[in-house]
Amino acid sequence: MSHTFKGILLSSIAAGLAFGAQAEEASLEDRIAALEAMVSELKTELAEERARKDDVVRIERTANAEQVEAPSPKVDGFLVGDTTLKFGGFIDADVHVTSLSDGAITGSSIARDFYIPGSTPIGGSETTFTDFTAEPSRFFLAASRPVGDKTLSAHIEMDFLGSGQGNELVSNSYSPRLRRAFMTYGNWLVGQEWSTFQNTSAIPESASFLILPDGMIFVRQPQIRYTSGNWMFAVENPNTTTLNAGARDENLIPDVVARYNLSGDFGNISFAGIARQLRADFGTSEEEVFGYGLSVSGKMMVGEKDDIRFNLVGGEGIGRYVGLAASRSTALDPNGDLEAIPSYGGLIAWRHPFGKTARFSGGYSGLFIDNPSYLPATVTSSVQSVFGAILWDVAPNVTLGTELMYGLREEESGADGSITRFTFSTKYAF
Repeated sequence: MSHTFKGILLSSIAAGLAFGAQAEEASLEDRIAALEAMVSELKTELAEERARKDDVVRIERTANAEQVEAPSPKVDGFLVGDTTLKFGGFIDADVHVTSLSDGAITGSSIARDFYIPGSTPIGGSETTFTDFTAEPSRFFLAASRPVGDKTLSAHIEMDFLGSGQGNELVSNSYSPRLRRAFMTYGNWLVGQEWSTFQNTSAIPESASFLILPDGMIFVRQPQIRYTSGNWMFAVENPNTTTLNAGARDENLIPDVVARYNLSGDFGNISFAGIARQLRADFGTSEEEVFGYGLSVSGKMMVGEKDDIRFNLVGGEGIGRYVGLAASRSTALDPNGDLEAIPSYGGLIAWRHPFGKTARFSGGYSGLFIDNPSYLPATVTSSVQSVFGAILWDVAPNVTLGTELMYGLREEESGADGSITRFTFSTKYAF
């Protein structure tokens, strides 16, 4: 082998070895690059997995926090065992400036605190006086608890009007009087409540305790009532009053009332009827006569916010159910027979909100009595009144009111007397 061939061979071997080394080095770099790419991808996947876990933990913590911080359902009252109790009422402070055309009303009379049509005096000198009172203030306690698949509820309510205890000499202390005390279970109501013959939504809003009572059905009394859908049926406390003779009430049959109610977007309207046994003991005899009454009453919406409240009533022997007993249910005729006295009346009132929290309320009411001719000329033949009031909610549950009313009472003789009363009231309901 020549030196030339050997040199070429050695050169070829050296070049091959160099090429192989370069190829091996390139392959290693590729593998390292691929490995680095795999590591980078793995890091990315791990970061995404960690982010997903953090989201899950955050969601769970948020859900747990919401469960812990979420307010419990609002309960109207407070629980004592299985019974829910609720206490409420209002503080009502009134100022009345009253002017009477004929005579005066004694300082202890409940007619100084609100308008009672039959108390307007006739035949005296003009009198004007001012009264401050908080006696209309009211409180109630209500209770309810489940009994089987129904709820047993009870309600007791008192105010301080007409109290026989207390006076204005020093402390103006007045004892509570019972207004309402009843229980309900399912369709039944038992106890003292508004008469089923009365639709309370017809009562106008006013600054005084009560307005337009002349032709208004207004009675609270003990009763047993059953309600089924739109129908209401009740037996209620009976009482016979007689105009011209002393008598002892001796009713055996309770007053029976049936009422049908309709309600909807238009408001509500009620149709009611009452049947009465009027029975009294006059000492030498016991007399009895049948009495009845029919009424339609309610509250009708007018426009978006206004409403009209109304009450129409008529019958024979309805007496104390209308006009705060401006008339009586019966009279004893010259033959010694008991006679039911016919009467009819009603009211209409308009309520108009304006501004943000103010409203106007005004209306008319009247009761007209068809007295028998044998009764004295001094018995009441009619009572009427009109009023206008502006009320303004100056804070939540706080209402200021001003009101002007005029009432007129007339006797069978034609003599009459009037009452004009301005009222300013401040009421806080709680």
